[in-house]
Amino acid sequence: MQLLEDFNLLITCSRGQEEDARIETLAVLKQIGDPNPIVEKTNVRGLLTAKTSIDPVEAINKLRDLLKERPVAFLYIKRAIPIQKIVRTDLGEIARVASELGEKIGEEETFRITVEKRHTDLKTMEIIEAAASKIDRKVNLDNPDKIILIEVIGPLTGISLLRQGDVLSTEKELR
Repeated sequence: MQLLEDFNLLITCSRGQEEDARIETLAVLKQIGDPNPIVEKTNVRGLLTAKTSIDPVEAINKLRDLLKERPVAFLYIKRAIPIQKIVRTDLGEIARVASELGEKIGEEETFRITVEKRHTDLKTMEIIEAAASKIDRKVNLDNPDKIILIEVIGPLTGISLLRQGDVLSTEKELR
């Protein structure tokens, strides 16, 4: 299975429901204004990649609004995660992009690095250390102003600079 290399959203679903979630993701992305989204299964069960023409963080906000209006449109999607940059899974590349994104963290702001990894031998702490080594800002693990999210999927890694709430979790939001 070929990994979509320029994805800007990660979608999670229950294992075995990837095709239903793929069709659902195409439908909801069209409903929020993307005429030609691309959604592909990955070689990780329960994980899809999507490419939307809408800014990924804005897409999450629009999906959240749609979820509130029409929760029945979200039967299979569990989470939708915005991805801003894609790099090869390489500590140097991850550190370089983390440093670029880190420049957007205000001097008075705090940050945290969150890593989710699949199909890699890299250790979580070595990824965090590589990324954090280039960012001269205060760390706050409990309530950071910004989060550098690092999503490793085998040979590719998606990285984003997010605020709390920039990831859509359908189950949490429907509670």
